[in-house]
Amino acid sequence: MFAWLLATNGDWVIAIARIVLGVVFFAHGAQKMLGWFGGTGLKNTVRIFQEDLHIPAPLAVLAVAAEFLGGLGLIVGFLSRVDALAIALVMCVALAVHGRFGFFMNWYGEKKGHGVEYHILVLALATLVMFKGAGALSVDEALSRHLAAQSGVAVGIDIYGGVMTQ
Repeated sequence: MFAWLLATNGDWVIAIARIVLGVVFFAHGAQKMLGWFGGTGLKNTVRIFQEDLHIPAPLAVLAVAAEFLGGLGLIVGFLSRVDALAIALVMCVALAVHGRFGFFMNWYGEKKGHGVEYHILVLALATLVMFKGAGALSVDEALSRHLAAQSGVAVGIDIYGGVMTQ
């Protein structure tokens, strides 16, 4: 099971998607957790989640951790499938919260909230990482190669049926 979590084929396109997703979510998480980039910090973020969104404090903290730690994990490519899953779960909640505002972002300030177009894009990228792994330039790739060298066998099966060896 652990070998499958790390397995990847070293694809550069997947690496680009993973790193971009990681940078975006690290920044969002840093806003919510640390107050960086004009954010409110953890205490105010949890309060906003509770008061405005009616999301309990423990779940708010988990969402912030998923964005911040998941973003960091995706940037370096460590446990990327788990990081992508955590971010996808946060986006599923975001879809429920923002669904009432329609599809498009609120670029012109005409609605009380943003639509779901951004969340759908994030779900697509996260799904890609969940199925294909971290790609090139990742800790997962290095660990996967190390495990393969130690065992001398394939470390995973591609979802399309191909055996992935390193």
